[in-house]
Amino acid sequence: MRSMSRSNAAPGRSRTVSVRLLGWLLAFWLMAPGLARADATVLGDIAFASLPGGSFEVKLSFSGNPQTPNGYVIESPPRMVFDFPDTESALSQQKYTLSFDLAKSAVVVSSQGRTRLIINLNGAANYDLSARGSEVAIVVGGGRGNVATREQYAGAGKSAPQTAGGQGLTAVDFQRGESGEGLITVGLGSRDVAVDISQIGKNVVAMFYRTRLPEPLDRKLDVLDFATPVKSIDTVADGSAVKMVIETVGEYDYLAYQAESNYVISVKPLTREQEEERRKEFQYTGEKLSLNFQDIEVRALLQLIADFTDFNLVASDAVTGSITLRLKNVPWDQALDIILKAKGLDKRVEGNVLMVAPAAEIAERERLQVEANKQLQELAPLRTEYIRIRYADAGKLFDLFDNRRGNGGRSDTSTGSILSPRGAVIVDERTNTIILTDTGEKIAEFRRIVQQIDIPVRQVEIEARIVIANTDFRKQIGVRWGVAAVRTHGDSLVDIIGTREGLDSDPGNPGEFFLGGGTLDMSESLAVDLGVADPSGSIAIGLMRNNTFLDLELSALQNDGYGEIISQPKVLTSDKKKALIESGTEIPFLEASSAGNTNIQFEDATLKLEVTPLITPDNRIVMELIVQQDSLGQFVPSGIGGLVPTIDTTNIETEALVGDGQTLVLGGIFEVESLESIEKVPVLGDIPGIGKLFRNKSTDQTKREILIFITPRILNDPLLDQ
Repeated sequence: MRSMSRSNAAPGRSRTVSVRLLGWLLAFWLMAPGLARADATVLGDIAFASLPGGSFEVKLSFSGNPQTPNGYVIESPPRMVFDFPDTESALSQQKYTLSFDLAKSAVVVSSQGRTRLIINLNGAANYDLSARGSEVAIVVGGGRGNVATREQYAGAGKSAPQTAGGQGLTAVDFQRGESGEGLITVGLGSRDVAVDISQIGKNVVAMFYRTRLPEPLDRKLDVLDFATPVKSIDTVADGSAVKMVIETVGEYDYLAYQAESNYVISVKPLTREQEEERRKEFQYTGEKLSLNFQDIEVRALLQLIADFTDFNLVASDAVTGSITLRLKNVPWDQALDIILKAKGLDKRVEGNVLMVAPAAEIAERERLQVEANKQLQELAPLRTEYIRIRYADAGKLFDLFDNRRGNGGRSDTSTGSILSPRGAVIVDERTNTIILTDTGEKIAEFRRIVQQIDIPVRQVEIEARIVIANTDFRKQIGVRWGVAAVRTHGDSLVDIIGTREGLDSDPGNPGEFFLGGGTLDMSESLAVDLGVADPSGSIAIGLMRNNTFLDLELSALQNDGYGEIISQPKVLTSDKKKALIESGTEIPFLEASSAGNTNIQFEDATLKLEVTPLITPDNRIVMELIVQQDSLGQFVPSGIGGLVPTIDTTNIETEALVGDGQTLVLGGIFEVESLESIEKVPVLGDIPGIGKLFRNKSTDQTKREILIFITPRILNDPLLDQ
């Protein structure tokens, strides 16, 4: 029985596994077309078109039929967001600048199989969305569709039907994003909850209307330890709504959007560049406050601002009168400037003390202070100090500051003297010391300036490499052949040979050779002499039969040559100082004078490197360069007799920006000269086949390549100290 029970259980499990596996395969087979279709949906194009009435259309083209996007509107800042699920973007850019009245830009981003279109609006607007096959059209402004969506986010009209007690929040979560932003995710009981979000002072306040707050979520979260701009999140019930106060620290920007039934608030810190840009756009950075007063005294209002900012206030007796104002969420420093301008007042801040007085009174007070300082300077005792200059030239350094000598007290490099009218100076060139007599304030100022500019100048080493490569190739093939023969006809003797000189040569004419006397001169028997001079190799064939002699010689020459000249001048100089290094010879030649005499002149054939470097703040070098290499060339006849030399010149003059230690190719020249020549006997040399016996063919090819490299290196102080 035990054995039967065991054997019956095994088939049951096998059948169960088989059924499950079959179900998984069937489900995958049914889902495969949908998955393939989702993977194939790609956003390929986006276009914007203006429509009558100030509205505009956004047309998106996909590779397939996209799913219906989830669209919603954000009131503050005004934005429209459309999410396309299972879609990838193939657009060449992400941000598009728009010039419509309703919108200023559009952004398309794609992540994790979802593509999002964000339209940044200039104000509140509605939209209509329609799909036609693989195209989706969104009309912004003037639309009548999507009414429920527009009303729920804009806060207009009636909200969607709700339960008697209203929907309740399901969750309030916080997490830190990859870029250091704080992400607050609020779970909504329904996606139709109306939300209003705004920035009040340094806080972000979100209102969830017609919503209940469960007791576990009625709490304050302290999230300061997450190192984000969010300090705390306080969620409380406010009548029939839920109020969320997000307390922040530092400069930030926020973005709010809804995805299904989750409402996400992203609070992102600003970079230093973004903070500077925001300060340029809006110069007031004080904490925001609200003021609403009817006919309030200016002195009392200034006291309120001083209490708000913890400043100590000193107000002049001339600060009087009343003012009526209503300011809401205005930086306190902007509110203070508005009040002062309205009453003709001005302020001065010294430490934590705020002094307020009429503008004319402050200007007069400062003028009197300047005159008093001037009188004190005229009466201040004079001192004499010795200022040792370490790196610069004392005389040149002082000329930069003392401009009272020559040119009427002005020069091209300065507009006045830092010395007082009572000051005097002596420059000791031997010890490179400035002996200065002036007031203590002027001497201290002079010392501070000297400390900043009397520093060692950075050194630059510039290395140039000039590479000249020559390649020569020559190939030549030639032929020499001759014939000699003697024929007798009765009493006549016919002598045949390649040249006329061979007929009467003594000894060696063919008649004497073949008749048994004398010798045969091979050179005189040549009929075609197109051989190669000084060949690398040759082969000769001779044929003698009866009284006929035939000889043939094939000769060939092939010559390959390669030469390389490398010049590597190197020079060390200071920043912004020109350096020159030159090496070579002076070549003499004769030159005729106007009186008919001849004089010896010299021409330079040198290797020269001239450079002026400029070190940039990012440790790169701007160089004005002149690189020249001259060499002795061929000798040519002169008009006054004799030979004069020619000079082969390689020269480059340029300005280049190079990184420290990097090598840059400044320029190059590549020359190729090909020459092909054929010497032949007319008519006979053109006969196909046997015409090669009457030709001499040569091929010459010359290649010349010139490359100029430059490598600058900034020498660090430890290298200079070694």
